[in-house]
Amino acid sequence: MKKVFKWIGIVLGALIGLLLVAGVVLYFVGSSRVNKVYEIPDSGIVAPTDAQSIERGKHIVESSCVGCHGADLGGVEAFINIDGIASADSANLTSGEGGLGSIYSDEDFVRAIRHGVSQDGTGNFMPPVPSFQYMSDEDLGAVIAYIRTVPPVDHQTSAFQAQPLGYILFAVGMFGDLPAEVVTHQNNISTVEPGITVEYGEYRLRVSACQDCHGMDLAGGAFPDPSVTVLVPNLTPGGELSVWTEEQFITTIRTGVTPSGHEINKELMPLEEINQLTDDELKAIFAYLKTLPKLPQNTE
Repeated sequence: MKKVFKWIGIVLGALIGLLLVAGVVLYFVGSSRVNKVYEIPDSGIVAPTDAQSIERGKHIVESSCVGCHGADLGGVEAFINIDGIASADSANLTSGEGGLGSIYSDEDFVRAIRHGVSQDGTGNFMPPVPSFQYMSDEDLGAVIAYIRTVPPVDHQTSAFQAQPLGYILFAVGMFGDLPAEVVTHQNNISTVEPGITVEYGEYRLRVSACQDCHGMDLAGGAFPDPSVTVLVPNLTPGGELSVWTEEQFITTIRTGVTPSGHEINKELMPLEEINQLTDDELKAIFAYLKTLPKLPQNTE
């Protein structure tokens, strides 16, 4: 009997040892991913100073960025907050104390917004980067121009911090890919002429980061935050939008209530941002959605 217990102890000890070794290896793999340095060539984008460009930048920021960075762009605390795993505030974009505006060059902002890369070359954790990579040079310059004009906010935000378990979970893919791992890292993105066209509707939908929640194919699915058990609606002709008119689509965005009377969850869908889009922009987006393949509701 003593020999049996001895062998059980040896086996358990070996298993614990293997788990510890695996944990250490995964920790270093995850840490390596998070701290990888990316070399991004200069884009040549210089923020303009004319009033029209700044106003254009304001429109894009108010319809795409304030939900994460706050109405004053001073950053939001605990934007990521998973006890014992990882935490981070969204960045203060202004020129106030603790803000990126006081230390970031135009190229730094380009790398952060389009490539998902921070000033030190490591990847950032901005969810919309895979969508913002399609933003034209002209619009991206306008966004930076507007950020330069907003009143300074003194707010020291905390950068991303992960606990050992967080790095391990990164290594095994629990948090998916970092933005810098999936974007194309292309520069010189051409302007898409604004108008009520399918082409501009596709562009405006991408820059508004709709695919972050509705999926790359826009067929919906599980909400990106796994702690939220909500099914994101299908925006293709295979979903409810197939029977909506253009007017009903715009009314739904403006009121937060669908033609069937369903009230949209305003805590999960950034209606305040989306409502900054003009009627013409919403018409263009609706025209684009109507051209998509008819797909079933994604449930995963």
